[in-house]
Amino acid sequence: MRFTLTVLGSSSAQPTPTRHHSAHLLNVHEQYYLIDCGEGTQSRLLKAGINPMKINAVFISHLHGDHLYGLFPMISTLGLMGRKTPLQIYAPRPFGEILAQHRHYFETDLPFEIQYHEVDTRENALIYENKVMEVWSIPLRHRVPTAGYLFREKHPAPNVRKEKIEQYGLSIAQIVAAKHGEDILLEQDTFLPTDSSSDNNATAADPGCVRKQQLISNAELTYRPYEPRSYAYLSDTLYSAKAATLVRGLDLLYHEATFADEEKALARQTGHSTASQAAKAALVAEASRLLIGHFSGRYKEVSSLVEEARAIFPNTEAVEEGKTYPIPPKLNPA
Repeated sequence: MRFTLTVLGSSSAQPTPTRHHSAHLLNVHEQYYLIDCGEGTQSRLLKAGINPMKINAVFISHLHGDHLYGLFPMISTLGLMGRKTPLQIYAPRPFGEILAQHRHYFETDLPFEIQYHEVDTRENALIYENKVMEVWSIPLRHRVPTAGYLFREKHPAPNVRKEKIEQYGLSIAQIVAAKHGEDILLEQDTFLPTDSSSDNNATAADPGCVRKQQLISNAELTYRPYEPRSYAYLSDTLYSAKAATLVRGLDLLYHEATFADEEKALARQTGHSTASQAAKAALVAEASRLLIGHFSGRYKEVSSLVEEARAIFPNTEAVEEGKTYPIPPKLNPA
C-alpha cells in the first residue's frame, strides 16, 4: 500500500524560474490529498502526471496567496472536467467567506459539491478520518492564523501466523475472526473409556466424553505486517517546540526553511524559520527524515541551507519539485 509525497512547489512568497509556490500531494493507499495550493498548482499536477480529479481533499495551512491562489482555478478546471464527487476543503477562517464570494461571481453552476470545514488553528484536533488514515491539525506560529497537518496511517489489519493455523487446525471462520482481533476458543472432545464404550466407537453423547476448551489469545495468533506511517507538513511558522512535540515519532517531516541562520532576525520578523531551526524541530519531533523547503527567492541554490540543517539533523534533504518521496513500510517479521 503506497504512502508517498510528491512536492509540487518549494518557493516562498516570490516564485523563481525554477521554484513554484507551495503545494504538496500525498498519496495514501491510492487516495490523494493536496496540501496547500499555490499559484500554478494544477499545471504542476499535470506535469507530474497526476489527474486532479483524483484529489479527495484539500488542506490549506493559511490564507496567504502563495499557499492559496491556485485553488480557485483548479476548482474551475474540476468543474470543466465534470467532477461529480464532493471536494472536501479544510482551511482556517475566513476561507468560507472567500469561497462564497468566488462562487458568487465565478462558479455559480459547479457540477460537484464543495464541502468546507473550518480549521481552528489554535487546536491540535482530529479533523479528518477514513478507514486507512487520520489527519490532525497542528497549531503554528505565523503572522496570520496557520495550521500544520499531521497525516497518520492507521494500523493495518493483522496477519494470522501460518504455523498457528496448522498447529491449532483453525477453520476459515476462526482465521477471519482472528484477523478482526478476536481471541479464539478451541473445543476438543476427549473420550475416556467406560464399561459401555471404547476409544474405537465413542461419540460425543457417550458418558465418557469430556469436552476440553482452550482460549488462544489473538496476540499469539497474529502479527502486524508493518508499522503505520506518518507525514507532517509544518509551513509557514516560527520555530515551535510545541508543534514538533505534537508530531513526535513521525517518518517524514516537511518543515519550512525560508532563510539561512544569518537571517534569523528577518525570519522572526516575517514569521518564518531558518534551516537550523527546521533541523532543531526535526530533532524534537524524533523524525526519521527531514525535508526543507519554502525557500526565499534570494537563494538561487540551497546547498548552504542543507548544510546548515545537516549540522544539526544529518538526515535532511532540500525538496525537489516534481520528485516523489516514498515512505516505505517498516515490515514486521511473521
